[in-house]
Amino acid sequence: MSRTRTLFAAVTAVPLLAIAGSTGAFAEDTVSYSLEKTETGYIRLNNKTGEMSICQEKSGQLICKLATEERKAYEEDLADLKTRVAKLEEAVASIGKIPPVIRDALPSDEEFEKGLSYMEKFMRRFMGIAKEFENDDKGSKAEPQKT
Repeated sequence: MSRTRTLFAAVTAVPLLAIAGSTGAFAEDTVSYSLEKTETGYIRLNNKTGEMSICQEKSGQLICKLATEERKAYEEDLADLKTRVAKLEEAVASIGKIPPVIRDALPSDEEFEKGLSYMEKFMRRFMGIAKEFENDDKGSKAEPQKT
């Protein structure tokens, strides 16, 4: 009997709330939900979408049950988020791995040693030339001989 009254109150409250909401456009912009007290709890109305939830007060908290359609949308959003998280985790895990295209393009050990040998020869020659310039520079700064 009391459940019937709650549903009746909910059904009759919707048109009344819609009329009340249409007269106060500013209130509708600032308030997302309206609560209406019933004998067994509250009815929560989403002012933007018109969706209703039946709420009960337990241990000083207001507990609202989602409607079937809202629950389905919630579960679909949750499944979508789980898929996105799995893709992100996969992307993060693959950051440390070298992709095959890059890995296959790396030189072999023999090619690497050959390239390193060329660099070593280049550096030795370069340092030799730098020392020659340094020696030439020291020689030109020496005092001229007096004869």
